[in-house]
Amino acid sequence: MNKVCSDFLIIGSGIIGMTLAFNLRKKFPHKKIIIIEKEKEMGAHSSGRNSGVLHAGFYYTPDSLKARFTKEGNYEMQKFCENNNLKINKCGKVVVAKNEQELEILFELKKRGDKNGVKLYIINQKELKEIEPNAKTYEYALWSPDTSTIDPLEILKKLDEKLKENNIEIFYNTKYLSAIKETNTILTNHYIFSANKIINAAGLYADKIAKDFGFSSLYTILPFKGLYLEYTGNDMFIKRNIYPVPNIQNPFLGVHFTVKVDNKIKIGPTAIPCLWRENYNFISRFNLNEFIEISKWNITLFLKSKNFRKLAYQEIKKYIKPIIIKESEKLVNYLEKQKINKWSKPGIRAQLLNLKTLELVNDFVVEYDNNSLHILNAVSPAFTASFPFTRFIVEKYLS
Repeated sequence: MNKVCSDFLIIGSGIIGMTLAFNLRKKFPHKKIIIIEKEKEMGAHSSGRNSGVLHAGFYYTPDSLKARFTKEGNYEMQKFCENNNLKINKCGKVVVAKNEQELEILFELKKRGDKNGVKLYIINQKELKEIEPNAKTYEYALWSPDTSTIDPLEILKKLDEKLKENNIEIFYNTKYLSAIKETNTILTNHYIFSANKIINAAGLYADKIAKDFGFSSLYTILPFKGLYLEYTGNDMFIKRNIYPVPNIQNPFLGVHFTVKVDNKIKIGPTAIPCLWRENYNFISRFNLNEFIEISKWNITLFLKSKNFRKLAYQEIKKYIKPIIIKESEKLVNYLEKQKINKWSKPGIRAQLLNLKTLELVNDFVVEYDNNSLHILNAVSPAFTASFPFTRFIVEKYLS
């Protein structure tokens, strides 16, 4: 088996791995940088299966890495699209409330947005009607003009092109198998790789790889399935993204409407606990060991966490299409349900669980030493935050 050596070796070609390589090349123009990816192309998992929303940055507590990088990332990703003639829909977003209790959370989100320096407005029902006539709310709503939608795969392909132009080699169909920590070497199905610094951006398997290097002792990744429905009518019954007020105890935003760059409308996603890591359907890539391990943690959380138990009850029902449609109807004045008849490509969120507290981790998590670095919780809004977040990693940990 051939051996390949490099200065930096990145595991995973999702948006984090790609932008990390992009920022590394800016910092180190002459270093050898390699990416390995187990799939035949980029974007096979979370980065290529998300809703394509560029978030503005008001959901996150001001002391979090998410708050620090989402606003800046929104601006940088928009500029990347504009500078490279990539599609972008600057449609904005409204967050609507259903009752008095949700208004309290709505105003809390406004406070967070203000502290994070995000352009965000409390609007009344009359103002909402002017911005998005079909949205409905209880008394007040939030208007986020800087929320946009993009095509994630188009961005990944452009990054792939730019990385190759800058002599960054990407090995597709190259699956991580194991590590020899003492020599900073990893074994794959085709090559042996060694590097001065190994960077783990492996998404759904980031915790598994991290454990081979002595990290992620407090964490494991639980997968959550995001199902989407597509509106198949030709009419544009909304022109803005419409979101519900979220449960801020959970890292999920609820079923919402997304106006894509092609003006098609998506409804979702769900946050259904999966049974194994790549459980896109009932047979895809079934792994018995993963099934046993993830079932153990799902059962533990179900028994010990009231919050998770409530989430699981709510989300599992959303395998049934009319349940998702019923949730979406709460956000709008009218909806032609008969035109929501197509399932879109599902995604899976690699959500980190703290094994001590049994809580789902809300912020990005990075663990490292002199030889390796592990990005353990690059969940939404990681796509939006990717450029400044990975630049921060390069400056703080890899320089």
